[in-house]
Amino acid sequence: MATIRELDEQMNQAILSGKAMELFETLYADDVTMQENSEDPRVGKDACRDYEHKFFGMLEAFHGATCTNVAVDGNTTYAEWTLDFTLKGMPRMKYTQITQRIWKDGKIAHERFFYTR
Repeated sequence: MATIRELDEQMNQAILSGKAMELFETLYADDVTMQENSEDPRVGKDACRDYEHKFFGMLEAFHGATCTNVAVDGNTTYAEWTLDFTLKGMPRMKYTQITQRIWKDGKIAHERFFYTR
């Protein structure tokens, strides 16, 4: 079985290569929660999948991303992202985001995104 560091790297590489949804089914737990900053979390794989599909459906252009400063602490991983994209009907967005993932049994049980725009 892969280590948490290796699983997290797989997910980060999938995001960088535009294949995040391809790993969604295998790397996310059925009862996963996903949260933006301090907003209420989305609960369950179906709700999280729907949100992700809506987000990617709104994506007009992906200008690039970098993932740096990755850290692993027990079952929790952190990564600093620089993201650059344009959503349909909106101005280009560039920002830095910290992603926290809590892993359980080789799957992402909780994912939280910290950012300002």
